[in-house]
Amino acid sequence: MRILLTGCDGYIGSRLGPRLLREGHDVRGYDTGFYRSGWLYDPLETQPEVLTGDVRRLSVDDLRGFDAVVHLAELSNDPLGQLDPELTFRVNHQGSVTLARRAREAGVSRFVYASSCSVYGAGTGDWKDETSPPDPRTAYAQCKVSVERELANLTDERFAPTMLRNATAYGPSPRMRFDIVLNNLAGLAWTTGEIALVSDGSPWRPLVHVEDIGEAIVQVLQGPREAIAGETFNVGDDGQNFQVREIAAVVSEVFPGCRLTVGPSQGDDRSYRVRFDKIRRHLPEFRCRRTLLSGARELHDLFGRIELTTEQFTSRHHTRLLQLQHLLASNQIDSDLNWTTGVSA
Repeated sequence: MRILLTGCDGYIGSRLGPRLLREGHDVRGYDTGFYRSGWLYDPLETQPEVLTGDVRRLSVDDLRGFDAVVHLAELSNDPLGQLDPELTFRVNHQGSVTLARRAREAGVSRFVYASSCSVYGAGTGDWKDETSPPDPRTAYAQCKVSVERELANLTDERFAPTMLRNATAYGPSPRMRFDIVLNNLAGLAWTTGEIALVSDGSPWRPLVHVEDIGEAIVQVLQGPREAIAGETFNVGDDGQNFQVREIAAVVSEVFPGCRLTVGPSQGDDRSYRVRFDKIRRHLPEFRCRRTLLSGARELHDLFGRIELTTEQFTSRHHTRLLQLQHLLASNQIDSDLNWTTGVSA
């Protein structure tokens, strides 16, 4: 299968690209290059050929000849989306829908869209599945809901979009992110020896390892069309729903000498648990093979091997919002996220 992987130089993409190559696919990467400076370690894997560019400018002709598009390239996470909600709408909503329409016109048969469980928004620890009404609370989540809806409406006998609502990712990646909960707590445990929760840690969060997200994408690409066309799947495992304080407790146990303190309740209403049985019904071979405990151990081993420093952990290169703010403040990109003249990606 010939696959275009957008966002291939990101946290998920830098692990997914080599995997797709190992699976025997012909993979072409496409990425703006905003986060290329955040190379934490060398995975010693063959990476796909990468073209630098903005997916908003990919034409129908650019997309001809591809069998599938795996679309990861958006402004990622809620804080980054809130930096400029109108820009987030242009990039994440308009950009993604336009890409899908052009892919459909170009004859691409499968389109895999990386959505998020953040579409469920607020809750009181109740269970959510794909039939639960979305309740997006941020520009990022609102765009996810809108894109899902429009992609589903593009489904026909030739074009099969699939929307994957990923749980909160964790695990090592060459283009590491320390702005997601488990990775952040592990980084704190390693560099400071302390995890100090500012709240009581009671909100629920579903977790999924970055490699298990890759597994879901592979299964969608390889699965029967009737199982995936126009479908939305939560990606994760029922047993990987945790309260934040449980995540912190596991991390503190894995990192020797780490001290854990818990703060007062802050009334955080972003608390939900997610069910993941639908994806297993449609794609029976899909399973999440990593756990919170094994993921924390994997991070501990990585940090020891590369001798992770405080400077690396706290640098802008591994926090999406900080890196984008730096590129804007230094005039390397303009207000519409275009590289400025004379600046190389």
